[in-house]
Amino acid sequence: MGVPEVSEDPNAGAAMRLRAESEGEAGAPVALPSNPKVLGETEHPRMVVLGIDGLDPDILKEVIARYPNETKNFQALAAQGQGIKDLATSCPPQSPVAWSNFITGMNPGGHGIFDFIHRDQVSRNIKASIMNDEPGEDLHLPGTSYKMPWGGSSEPNRTGTPFWALLGDAGIPADVWRMPINYPVTAGKGLSFPGMMTPAVDSAYGEATLYSTDAAVDIGKGRLRRVRNNEGRIATYISGPTNSFQDIVKEDADGNEVRMPKPSTVPMTIHINPAQDAVAIMIDGGETLVLEPGKWSDFTTITYSMLPMGASDMNGIVRFYLRSIAPEFEMYMSPVNMDPMAPAAVISEPQDAAADLAGDIGLYYTQGMAEDVGAYKKGMLTTEEFMEQVELVYTERNRMLDVALDRYTGSEEGGLLFFYYSTVDLGSHMMWRHTDDEHPDHDAAFAAQSSEKWTKREGSTWKDSVMDLILRMDPVLGHIRKQVGDDTPIMVMSDHGFAPFRRKFDLNSWLVDEGYLVLKPGFSKELPIGSDGFSEVSLGFAMGVDAEGEPITGSPVDWSKSRAYGVGFNGLYLNLEGREGGESHGVTYGGGIVKPGAEADQLLKELKAKLEALVDPKDGGKPVLRCDIATDVYTGARVNEAPDIQVGYNWGYGNSDEAAVGRITSDWLTDNLGGTFNGSHLMSPDVVAGILITNQTVKTKAQALADLTATILDFYGLALEPGMVGQNIFE
Repeated sequence: MGVPEVSEDPNAGAAMRLRAESEGEAGAPVALPSNPKVLGETEHPRMVVLGIDGLDPDILKEVIARYPNETKNFQALAAQGQGIKDLATSCPPQSPVAWSNFITGMNPGGHGIFDFIHRDQVSRNIKASIMNDEPGEDLHLPGTSYKMPWGGSSEPNRTGTPFWALLGDAGIPADVWRMPINYPVTAGKGLSFPGMMTPAVDSAYGEATLYSTDAAVDIGKGRLRRVRNNEGRIATYISGPTNSFQDIVKEDADGNEVRMPKPSTVPMTIHINPAQDAVAIMIDGGETLVLEPGKWSDFTTITYSMLPMGASDMNGIVRFYLRSIAPEFEMYMSPVNMDPMAPAAVISEPQDAAADLAGDIGLYYTQGMAEDVGAYKKGMLTTEEFMEQVELVYTERNRMLDVALDRYTGSEEGGLLFFYYSTVDLGSHMMWRHTDDEHPDHDAAFAAQSSEKWTKREGSTWKDSVMDLILRMDPVLGHIRKQVGDDTPIMVMSDHGFAPFRRKFDLNSWLVDEGYLVLKPGFSKELPIGSDGFSEVSLGFAMGVDAEGEPITGSPVDWSKSRAYGVGFNGLYLNLEGREGGESHGVTYGGGIVKPGAEADQLLKELKAKLEALVDPKDGGKPVLRCDIATDVYTGARVNEAPDIQVGYNWGYGNSDEAAVGRITSDWLTDNLGGTFNGSHLMSPDVVAGILITNQTVKTKAQALADLTATILDFYGLALEPGMVGQNIFE
């Protein structure tokens, strides 16, 4: 068989064109001409950057060795330049950090993004790294449930000017498609679409819903809507965001008014027709969809009414997957994405570009992480269903790419084109265990099952799935090469590579065991999951009993005795005097106890030495490869906001999701089991280098993400801005 097929949809113009250009009539790969297309003269020189999130240089080399006929475009581009090169990733190698390095040309000390998760230094509670949100107040209308939001703010946390904005200031066009960490959207001279970290309508990352009549279904903390089949009719609803203009008003036992946020909903009725093995999905105010088991719907629009008479409506879009109608009804619904035809927030620059794109390719995923790893983690999608959804996103991106290339090659202005794919990253996070015989969650029998239905490649199994995800990218590169020609500088880059994640480290649990994080009397670490009495224990909240057996609540941490704590996937903070604690929103939090200067420096050295010396009691492995002290690795105006230590985990290890959000679990080191990321890159930068392949001559022996930014700016004759740290890598 040839390269993996892109789409089964005969109307998917871009996808079909892409496939035809990469395959012969019998499906055999064909070599592209040495100079496939000659573009006319342009006002500004052309350059194309293809961002493939999570593409690992060593794994790509393995894929090329195993599938030489299916990777001709990667090979050709590498041969035109100087091969496949490592690209130094960020410290830590997390996507928001790495892409911010590339976007700004700074290191984290300059742009201020150090993790997916930051902490509020006063309360020590977690907060999103990308935005600084300050809550406002509600002005209640007397005698009603209505209110008017007032005040508050939401500002981007990242500093530094994106390179495409700098190009735009110089009059140079740059089209930036699905750039991660580009929300709120930054404009330039050209199109700008955001990618990762773009919120859904109902939440930051979006939350899928499973509708089921089966009382035995359990998806943990996932959104499960238990429904009842009433003679072929199911009456239910679609959840939405909380209503900013209305509360639910009740009275407590003392007659006092109690106001709670009112969730917005849209009624939905499902009619089941067993004779036709299909359902009709009727959404209030929207269209009726007919869906068969095992099929995905197209996107459909829903409208939330926040005020009477349509005074403040909010649109969203969803798509469904019908798993079964008998003996039990079960249906997945995607998170509620923003409607590009009428978005609830700005999701493109110019603002009408989102609607224009929908006019070209149809409704599309607008949330940042379109591949629904959250639903897969919670068991709402099977492996086969998740990979079908990955394919839907991939095909959609191909259609976008076709639009992007048509616009780009048809312009006489030239300039930069950046296009991004998430396929390899999010697919590898979830499918790694099937490829890794040594992963504790590896199922050899499942891994050996055929994946031909998904890959369209004879003999493929789920054990090959990570390689098959990478094979998807070769025809993408081929399409770009054919459209822009080999005379155009092309860079293929990734923000980081990939490695196994077999064992979970819980930093806060270890800090408790070592006496650096001290719990109050009556509190303890979490009991093992499944134990009687299990409850979550975090830095900010837990439940326990005092010495007399009386219940107590609040933070379990005694901050007057604690010297260190962990927040984020790699971050360790000292409980520093004069920095931690204070008053926030009327609440006073205990201050830090570690004195700045010699005491803090000594403690950092002590923690670094202990962590780097740790031994896994299971097999003698070293969980931590290196610890980076902030002042040793960062430069810039925001170094003081960084975690004091970035813990760089070794191959096979990583901080647990629980510890990242401040939880204190029962054991500091456990097998990575049960519906979570099983391949990862949240490790030491040494373990998961990114990739660079280019048809240009590279003059440097080593290159990093910020160097690509400097190279782009220098290519267009622009100087680096203050705080930028890269250098031009091209001769």
